[in-house]
Amino acid sequence: MNNQYIAVIGLGYVGLPLAIEFAKKYPVLGFDINTTRVTELSNGEDQTREADLTTLKQVLNAEGPAFLNFSATVEDLKKANIYIVTVPTPIDQFKAPDLRPLLKASEMLGGVLKKGDIVIYESTVYPGCTEEECVPVLEKFSGLKYNEDFYCGYSPERINPGDKVNTLTKIRKVTSGSTPEIADVVDDLYASIIEAGTHKAPSLKVAEASKAIENAQRDVNISFVNELALIFDRIGIDTTDVIEAAGTKWNFLKYKPGLVGGHCIGVDPYYLAHKAESLGYHPQVILSGRRVNDNMGMFVANKVIKLMIRKGHRIDGSKALILGMTFKENCPDIRNSRVIDIYNELKQFGLQVDVYDPHAEAIEVKKEYGINLTGELVAAYDTIVLAVSHDEFLHLDYTQLKNGAHSVIFDTKSFLDRGIVDARL
Repeated sequence: MNNQYIAVIGLGYVGLPLAIEFAKKYPVLGFDINTTRVTELSNGEDQTREADLTTLKQVLNAEGPAFLNFSATVEDLKKANIYIVTVPTPIDQFKAPDLRPLLKASEMLGGVLKKGDIVIYESTVYPGCTEEECVPVLEKFSGLKYNEDFYCGYSPERINPGDKVNTLTKIRKVTSGSTPEIADVVDDLYASIIEAGTHKAPSLKVAEASKAIENAQRDVNISFVNELALIFDRIGIDTTDVIEAAGTKWNFLKYKPGLVGGHCIGVDPYYLAHKAESLGYHPQVILSGRRVNDNMGMFVANKVIKLMIRKGHRIDGSKALILGMTFKENCPDIRNSRVIDIYNELKQFGLQVDVYDPHAEAIEVKKEYGINLTGELVAAYDTIVLAVSHDEFLHLDYTQLKNGAHSVIFDTKSFLDRGIVDARL
């Protein structure tokens, strides 16, 4: 395909780095329905902190064959001939796939598709979703015929929010296309920007499945050590000590226990399970792992309450501090953060709970979880729960934060000096 003009749909943690990288070699339109986000990026700013702002400003409205523009106007999408969809694919309250953002994006693109155009999906889905759910929407709203008038590709995102080492171009990219010829086009397109190289999957379904199992595998591995943490807590030994000892064997995988959230690991297994169940198979290992991981916040909160009772605290009305609200360390991403489980459980016990996070956006936390982040740490707390291992938390004065020697500190990440904590996962 000659004269490629790329439109990236969705300018979050996945779409923005992709748009910037492609804009070094191609004309690119970054599209988002959030006009505030478009304005922010057009001014060379990025609240997700995923973009290299220097590079962003270099490609932004650059003169020449390669450049990057931003827009929230659907009409502007008509200039493109390759569309890359990077919208969120969350789960609903019943743990079922919520495809509404994906289908809305497909409906919108159906209105601008032209003959010969290619739509590439990067959003995480279950195997078969692109052709079973998205393609019919594209056909309906475009009036065009799949694999005759327009084509599709699937290349699962592998962005790791907050990771400044394993960045977009350093991670090998899986690609696929709806015909052998389109598969080559899609693969060549990504190969032109991915330094680590590409892997061309034989079909869209294979590429979709590869993404689903990447995170399901990690989820199951973490659930194993989380279950060990529950067992070792009853035995009265430290999980990290056990893992360090077992890790002296060359083939032992040193996963650590903890909260499992975020937009991938805590979500993708449900997409795979949904597809399996639609085919009459009820997965055992995948869903058992999810159940273990989903209950870790409750375990942490209940363990904290038991420690407080042992130290003679009156639970109702006690003051608690949770350190961290994002789903991972040194990153502002709050999507599907399981810290909320600890918060809700402590609140149900009657504690007054403050949450402090120097990385999270207070407005976003209020909007998503209804929590007002604490701006500064001044109060004395009866219990402190370290939920996220932000670097800043290594340098806090915990003696000043505690309400005397009987205060409880629980470290969910085995991050703090062992001598100052009462318990850890």
